[in-house]
Amino acid sequence: MPLIQEIRDLNAPELAPFARLTEAQLRSSTETAHGLFIAESPKVITSALDAGCTPLAFLMERRQIDGPAAPVLARCPDVPVYTGDRDLLATLTGYTLTRGVLCAMARPAPRQAEDICKEARRVAVLENIVDSTNVGAVFRSAAAMGVDAVLLSPSCCDPLCRRAVRVSMGTVFVVPWARLGEHKEDWPEGGLTRLEGMGFATAALALNENSLRIDDPRLAAEPRLAMVLGTEGDGLAPDTIARCRYTVRIPMRPGVDSLNVAAAGAVAFWQLCGKNL
Repeated sequence: MPLIQEIRDLNAPELAPFARLTEAQLRSSTETAHGLFIAESPKVITSALDAGCTPLAFLMERRQIDGPAAPVLARCPDVPVYTGDRDLLATLTGYTLTRGVLCAMARPAPRQAEDICKEARRVAVLENIVDSTNVGAVFRSAAAMGVDAVLLSPSCCDPLCRRAVRVSMGTVFVVPWARLGEHKEDWPEGGLTRLEGMGFATAALALNENSLRIDDPRLAAEPRLAMVLGTEGDGLAPDTIARCRYTVRIPMRPGVDSLNVAAAGAVAFWQLCGKNL
């Protein structure tokens, strides 16, 4: 049976992960070895459990306990479940819960790029993408199109922040990911050197005059290819573009400035690996 606890005090310390801790505070929490993250909705929580993540506490509407969340709770019989009505939980968290369920979970240990890329043929590399919605959407496209791993520059948004996890529909637990360094100075030189050391040809997605079309056969022929996507607005840094082996463009009609980074990623992933599905 789940350990049901009715919420009586919105300031109770056990509710802090859901109500009062920022994303940075969750990551640095001493409650577990590598901090915490919040998964939202039964589907996403199920994906996290399937990936081996450890649940610590649930927050959910009462109606969810015997409803859509019941299969999740059956897998976590010893995990406390804090509950109340919809309005109370919205007051606590500051937003309406998606599907009425949150789960605080222990962050998994960070992984190394070299480890997750041993068998990889196609990887996505994200440079300084700070919007959590875009990061989540890139992961969802990567999972759908068969990208083998996602690598992030040091300044990228955390893939385990609540919104990125939710937008990804749990695919942040399906596609392996790692950072290419922990400090800003580790990118681009150090990160691109690591990619080349792993045998990847690097392809910068950018709207340069001297770029290759995304359907250029030379790209498809590369045995290992890293597709490098840039930050919202400015795109890839000039130093990054200059350092990559290829510069690649997605052909567009005149008058269109560019695609959103998540949309550009989906097109690139389909062209360079999804067609083989």
